[in-house]
Amino acid sequence: MAVTIKDVAQLAGVSPSTVSRTCKDNPSISEETKERVRRAMIELGYEPNFQASNLASQNSRAIGIILPPSQKETFENAFFLEAIRGISSFCNEKQYINTVITGNTEEELLSVIKSMTRSGQVDGFIVLYSKADDPVINFLYNEGFLYVLIGKANQNANQTIYVDNDNLLAGRDATEHLIQLGHKKIAYLGGDNSTIFSSDRRAGYQLALTQHQIPIVPEYCIELPFKAEEQIEVMTNLLKLKNKPTAVVVCDDILALTLENICRELELSLPEDLSIVSFNNSLVARLTTPKLSSVDINSFQLGIEAASQMINHIENPNLVATKIIVPHYLVERESCVAINSVINAESEPTRATKKQ
Repeated sequence: MAVTIKDVAQLAGVSPSTVSRTCKDNPSISEETKERVRRAMIELGYEPNFQASNLASQNSRAIGIILPPSQKETFENAFFLEAIRGISSFCNEKQYINTVITGNTEEELLSVIKSMTRSGQVDGFIVLYSKADDPVINFLYNEGFLYVLIGKANQNANQTIYVDNDNLLAGRDATEHLIQLGHKKIAYLGGDNSTIFSSDRRAGYQLALTQHQIPIVPEYCIELPFKAEEQIEVMTNLLKLKNKPTAVVVCDDILALTLENICRELELSLPEDLSIVSFNNSLVARLTTPKLSSVDINSFQLGIEAASQMINHIENPNLVATKIIVPHYLVERESCVAINSVINAESEPTRATKKQ
């Protein structure tokens, strides 16, 4: 079995990225550490890939920003735009350049990343998503390249630098808001559960229901398909249920906008027939009718923190992997109403939220 960079790192008592930087003779690694790593290489018979050995030695001061594979949908999501804006803002201050890496498929994305690592164009990568069994993350980890996740690490958590929200708590808070308004028939519309944030928000939704002894109805807990036309069909079927929900937690503002449009087509009044809480607090949330109550996950700050961690670890490579949690808050708008106000035409604030 071939010796890997992780085997060398384990024997030398350092991180895989430190081994990688030693191979490139990075001046930020102490001579003592380099010598320990080199002894481990000799002992294990490890032969580094010198084709990639100029990754950091040229002092490129450049960071790659990896978007999830997508033909179009990613570029419509304000979360990614705000996160990139935060990254760029911090990089500009520290005089690092950044480049956005995209691909229509995982294979295309991984091909681009491999090409960049071979040519030594960047010092590290910020990955704007986290999903289970991701080939991009597997490649970066196994090859010992420095990377920072925006999102919770699904594997190798103790060796991964990541910046995230507490998405379980955010999902619980969004659901709790609707419960406090008197709703008990609450649905959840999420994305692909292989994405960690969607899985955690769904878990938070279920936790809130359980804590209030509200039954979890399988028909209400939906993982939406990827294609837009299929999403519309699934949402329409939900709203046509005989015992349809009175409120919905939606994992993204764009999906919530689609839900509002479907409600209008079905002649359902918002928020009287259906209250909605979504996520991201993007421009979409403020332009819909009614305006969406939305959980602000501080996308811009997530980008700043990710860039800060990246540059800190580039310049101090022996640091342990860091985990940063960025707080969220609910912005209450017109898309939610107390269940009793439909009958009594009155409602009162039930919990402290930020109003806009």
